[in-house]
Amino acid sequence: MSTTSLYSNRPIGSTGLFVSALCVGGAPFGDMPETFNFSAPEETAMDTIRAAFASPINFLDTAAAYGEGESERRIGKVIKENGGLPAGFVLATKADRCLRTGDFSGEQIKRSIEGSLSRLGLDRLQYVYIHDPEHSTFENVMGAGGPLEVLKNFKEQGVIDHIGISGGPIDMLIRYVETGEFSAVETHNRYTLLNRSADPLLDIANQLGVAVINAAPYGSGILAKGPDAYARYAYSEAPPLLIERARSLMKVCQEYDVPLAAAALQFSMRDSRVASTVVGMSKPERVAQTLELANYPIPSELWPALDDIGYATDDPESERFS
Repeated sequence: MSTTSLYSNRPIGSTGLFVSALCVGGAPFGDMPETFNFSAPEETAMDTIRAAFASPINFLDTAAAYGEGESERRIGKVIKENGGLPAGFVLATKADRCLRTGDFSGEQIKRSIEGSLSRLGLDRLQYVYIHDPEHSTFENVMGAGGPLEVLKNFKEQGVIDHIGISGGPIDMLIRYVETGEFSAVETHNRYTLLNRSADPLLDIANQLGVAVINAAPYGSGILAKGPDAYARYAYSEAPPLLIERARSLMKVCQEYDVPLAAAALQFSMRDSRVASTVVGMSKPERVAQTLELANYPIPSELWPALDDIGYATDDPESERFS
């Protein structure tokens, strides 16, 4: 898939929403140094949101839990000063468990949605994912009075337009996708140059007409900054084999005069099974830099050369990952 399709928006399943092939990830706006190893001052985050609103990107992804609501609060401030979301812009957020108590009840999801509406300054949410259901059970999420039923009630009231599922373990996400209740599934750190454990999910979602939103194409940073500058994957210390593979990927990219970050980003964007690729951005200049990487010319010969290096197919957050 040509990266020029960045400017021809892609559908989120059958929702009628069309989004750019790049999505701004709002987690860094929450100022979470324990996750990202850096802090995000409010004004810098707001400048980044302003830059996103002014760019060809029309998709922004956040969550109630990012910085305990700080990401949404900052986005809400920019929405207010802008007089609303830019025309054609799609904002997705996530309904979360209580991070302090672990409560994942329907009542908690109701509180999460009400909090998101307040922080964002909106009376309607275009897209809401159930976030990280691995912290609950399938029966609780899907059962009477549970998170899904609460979101469907909000949808009937016109408060929510569309519902998706966003989480970690791939087998779990496949089970949710197969229910037919969700128009999109968001996966993170599991479809990159270093780890392709989400491949079965992409196939099944594509067969069922469920949009795939692929987050963290840099594996939380190692494929953007390089393994010697940032030896972490999926927000944890990277295992030795993965670091060696990352070094090999970088070496091959250098031979083709292609930045590793451009190859990592376009690996996701060029896959026709992926509707949009979520990239966390913490500074306003990152918006333009990411657009440049998305359009960096990459010779077709590079892709098989990168495949030859190998990649993991097990979960990057499991003890087996190597």
